[in-house]
Amino acid sequence: MAKPDLRLLREVISVMQNVQNELNSLFGAIEQAFASVSKAHPEAVACGKGCADCCHAVFDVSLVEAVNLLAGLQQLSQGVRRQISEAAHAAHPSWSQAMVSGVDPSLARIRCPLLDEQGICVCYEARPVNCRTYGIPTVIDGKGHVCGFSGFEPGRTYPTVNLASLQRVLHDLSVRLAGEENGRKRWPITAVILESSEFSALVDSLQAAGEK
Repeated sequence: MAKPDLRLLREVISVMQNVQNELNSLFGAIEQAFASVSKAHPEAVACGKGCADCCHAVFDVSLVEAVNLLAGLQQLSQGVRRQISEAAHAAHPSWSQAMVSGVDPSLARIRCPLLDEQGICVCYEARPVNCRTYGIPTVIDGKGHVCGFSGFEPGRTYPTVNLASLQRVLHDLSVRLAGEENGRKRWPITAVILESSEFSALVDSLQAAGEK
């Protein structure tokens, strides 16, 4: 049996460590931006524990977000993971239809399979970028968006997060993980959960990097 290439393994772990650190830095920057907007406009930000409006939004995620999310899911109990899988199976047809229908995804409402019975995200710490930015004004492709429960008023100027710039960072991190062809792909969250074996090698490498 051939011996594993330890040099190559160390290089892979090093890449994973760097990617994870940069992803965590991105998450940290988003949290700072969210806190800044919340402090400046507390009357307008409606986010709070138990509010799950963003958890019914329809969007896809990058490779690096998918791998990070699955690593977080592996920390949950087998029973919770089974419930998530069942919810993903139930929701996946609706998610798939929404992603290919050509309808504006912001108009679709589908319950995220990561919500528990109380409407709380069971994988909150590993949630994707769209979840982290939902409660404050964002813009992408020249179109602005605010949460329907927020108090941000039309016609007023507010600090706004440019989602396109965040997606470019996610794309670059994904390409570093898996190359251009796989790094540019995106998946609905239900597919990430149901097709987890597709990401298993990257998840294992990410966890190995975290242990170093």
